[in-house]
Amino acid sequence: MHENGAVPAPNADTGAPTAVDTFAALLTDEGRRLLEELRDHDPARELAVATRLRRDHPAELVSAALGQARLRQRAVAKFGTEDAYRMYFTPNGVEQATRASVAAYRARRFAGLGVRRLADLCCGIGGDAIALARAGVSVLAVDRDPLTCAVARANAAALDLSDLIEVRCADVTEVGVSGYDAVFVDPARRGGRGRIFDPEAYSPPLSWAVEAARTAPHAALKIAPGVPHEAIPEDAEAEWISDGGDVKEAVLWFGTTPGTRRATLLPAGTTLTGTGLPDPAVRPVGRYLYEPDGAVIRAHLVADVAAEVSGGLIDETIAYVTSDELHPTPYASAYEITDVLPFNLKKLKALVRERGIGVAVIKKRGSAVEPEELRKKLKLEGVNSCVIVLTRVAGAPTMLLGQPVQA
Repeated sequence: MHENGAVPAPNADTGAPTAVDTFAALLTDEGRRLLEELRDHDPARELAVATRLRRDHPAELVSAALGQARLRQRAVAKFGTEDAYRMYFTPNGVEQATRASVAAYRARRFAGLGVRRLADLCCGIGGDAIALARAGVSVLAVDRDPLTCAVARANAAALDLSDLIEVRCADVTEVGVSGYDAVFVDPARRGGRGRIFDPEAYSPPLSWAVEAARTAPHAALKIAPGVPHEAIPEDAEAEWISDGGDVKEAVLWFGTTPGTRRATLLPAGTTLTGTGLPDPAVRPVGRYLYEPDGAVIRAHLVADVAAEVSGGLIDETIAYVTSDELHPTPYASAYEITDVLPFNLKKLKALVRERGIGVAVIKKRGSAVEPEELRKKLKLEGVNSCVIVLTRVAGAPTMLLGQPVQA
């Protein structure tokens, strides 16, 4: 993703190093040795470590190495241990980079489309470029921030992918993409005040990215999962991706199947494609409750899940599906319901006490009750467990008790 942070200019009077200069010092033998020494350091002991290291190394290099060590520790969640401790990061880069599992999935899709040369516009620290190169795609990675480009270039080298990744520091709106099989655009969706929800306030704007996408045989644009469906161009396929149950992003694909809506669930890689079904009917709560994956909900494919499990909605505004039958599906978690009761705190406390419930998973959808506040009031004790669902059934506040169904 494109980073907007300014790079400090060199001080004309003092010749103070720029951020790029400071980063470059980390790529020297001395910098690499420092990072290796700090690999497993405890951030709580950072002051003592810094004091010790500054006896033998320049203070600015020590500060840069400590900062990079912290970023690498944070990056493990996205990139895994092996890559995170070889790569380099910026604070925005760790925050905004695509999770490696998602980038690898998208790279496989591109490779499966026959893409061999791709322009990665707003490449950030190079997370997507790395996945694409590993899938055999030659990548032109473009970003306008010099420090970000330096980090992306260092990452390509660190992972032995420099032959497949060319990093160019430029304004993406001024880069020609003719001759490339595909374009990937990941606009900045954060500003000085946090997350940006208006697609035209992205940097670059979504409208520009769409036009850039249409210039190549294939393209993908990374957008926020909450994008209004009416903002999706008619000639695009829209895909929502979750990883481990968490919705990570939405992607507009061009040159694939226009008008398609799909939800892809990682790590399994299962994909549900919409068939244009009408909203399912509302019906009484049956024996089983199905909670669709967030990507399914964002893609407006709850009706497809309901059809798969022979079910209906518990409320026309709530994305819970119910059925009298158990139909295991990768697109929803299933719960066997034991109790359907109007919401009543006193009754719920009595029930969990009577059943010796010491562990409860509390879910909510369409309820004003906060799960953690409820947990404190229940004062759970006992050896048994259950799932408590706070929701609405046919418009009425309701509590459902049950057990998860093992897949």
